[in-house]
Amino acid sequence: MKIKHPQTWPETVEEAIPIQNQLKSLVVTTDQFESIQYVAGVDVGFLDNYTISQAAVAVLSFPDLQLQEQAISQRQTTFPYIPGFLSFREVPVILDALEKLTIIPDIIICDGQGIAHPQRFGLACHLGVLINLPTIGVAKSIFIGTHQELATEKGSWEPLIDRGEVIGAVVRSRTNVKPLYVSPGHRISLETAIDFVLQCTPKYRLPETTRWADYLASKPD
Repeated sequence: MKIKHPQTWPETVEEAIPIQNQLKSLVVTTDQFESIQYVAGVDVGFLDNYTISQAAVAVLSFPDLQLQEQAISQRQTTFPYIPGFLSFREVPVILDALEKLTIIPDIIICDGQGIAHPQRFGLACHLGVLINLPTIGVAKSIFIGTHQELATEKGSWEPLIDRGEVIGAVVRSRTNVKPLYVSPGHRISLETAIDFVLQCTPKYRLPETTRWADYLASKPD
């Protein structure tokens, strides 16, 4: 997969803010894709006391969700852990992993936020804009926003709202299990994002894409 890398990556919040402000205007939250044959999951783990970032990408066929390809990359961690700016810490090594793929995924499900972010520019947005592919943010915990009480049945969802704006959804991916927090990343609408996430969670709480990527990203060198 051909990737156009930024010439440099910021190493401080002061350097990251203008880049974030520039790129967030490019985010598209309407459906801009055709047929879906492959879905991918991406995740990042850390080694050697967080000094090394390890990204994994798992490509699955859709809708049967069978693993087709995987890739892992490592690079030195250069951006600190600062909520709201995690994409600057993780996206560089994710791009390295994506570059190794021979199969180009049609949609990428990220272990993180999309527009459910104070600047409406979470990791899924950042990645989607840079590679110009549809992306979805699927987080295990809430970052910002409020929502109504959620029904216990799988498939139930409620809008996630921040400052009067719907920024995502809290989604029950498995009955009587903690929900997921889904938001568009790029080139996909909220309703479509919810649908794909539910199709990718046939059995467990997390999407199969995330389960595979998380397993690969946490493997020791």
